Amino acid sequence: MHAYAIQDSNGMVKLDAMENPHRLPLELQAKLGQRLGTLALNRYPDNRVNVLRQALARYTGMPAGFDLMLGNGSDELIGLLALACDVPPGVGNDFRPASVLAPVPGFVMYAMSAALQGLAFHGVALTEDFELDEAAMLAAIGEHQPAITYLAYPNNPTANLWDDAVMERIINAAGEQGGLVVIDEAYQPFSSKSYLDDRLARHSHVLLLRTLSKFGLAGVRLGYLMGPSALIAEIDKVRPPYNVSVLNCECALFALEHKDIFAAQALDLRQQRAIVLKALAILPGVRAYPSEANMILVRVPDAVKTFAGMKFRKVLVKNVSAMHPLLANCLRLTVGTSDENQQMLGALRECL
Repeated sequence: MHAYAIQDSNGMVKLDAMENPHRLPLELQAKLGQRLGTLALNRYPDNRVNVLRQALARYTGMPAGFDLMLGNGSDELIGLLALACDVPPGVGNDFRPASVLAPVPGFVMYAMSAALQGLAFHGVALTEDFELDEAAMLAAIGEHQPAITYLAYPNNPTANLWDDAVMERIINAAGEQGGLVVIDEAYQPFSSKSYLDDRLARHSHVLLLRTLSKFGLAGVRLGYLMGPSALIAEIDKVRPPYNVSVLNCECALFALEHKDIFAAQALDLRQQRAIVLKALAILPGVRAYPSEANMILVRVPDAVKTFAGMKFRKVLVKNVSAMHPLLANCLRLTVGTSDENQQMLGALRECL
């Protein structure tokens, strides 16, 4: 293993981490600063976290009979899910360790959290056009009986949504085996669909995972997990005390009070995504895949050379070509501001 590495972005156009590039307006920066300055930093977090939970429930339109828990980013919640589902071999007459299943390529933390907790991870390859391989997924669920099946919606790094009917059959199959399904909607602000419609409330074994990072608060580290109250109550037992700081909590509440500003930022990024996709479509040697997120996956003739050339030109993107064979010669481009996107496109043209 190696520790999670962050690329040095000093002096770069930073388009490698799917961040919202927009800062708070100056007036709101001042208001937030004053508000944070009044917090009792000498005290442990209090009931204010429950105020945030209620605010998120209202913001999302959480179904009746559901509850949510907070995490220090969705990464912590993924780790807590693995911890909660880590049933040792021999329990219930099953001598296999608990397992986690997800389509690959996908978010690396699903496999990492399983490995760190001692669960087996089973990755099921997507098709060549990055769709769910339904037959392979159903076969893997039947064989491994996973405790958790992850479906990122949209997926990272491919940025696409899944076919609704295929998704439902996979969800039902996982439930029939007694497993949980986690729908990870990290990129929901940029997607045309959400599973938080009438579908989520139909299931007693499906959880919805979201983060405020792509909403515009990547530096705040605040994720939330939503599901039937009985399930959330069990998973909440393994949550560390005071895992969300008073600063994280108050920043999230402040953002929800000004959600219209963040919604406008997300709209701008969706519009910029369309502009970038149109520009990429006419670049020779480049294949850009459809996107429902604030990132675009592109295949180029030589990902290593192109990544290095863009970095030399002070544009930092993500080289994902070594993540999985299906991603050979692929780069992941974060959608930025208009100026950032033009610099990125210019650097890409020169490298080609």
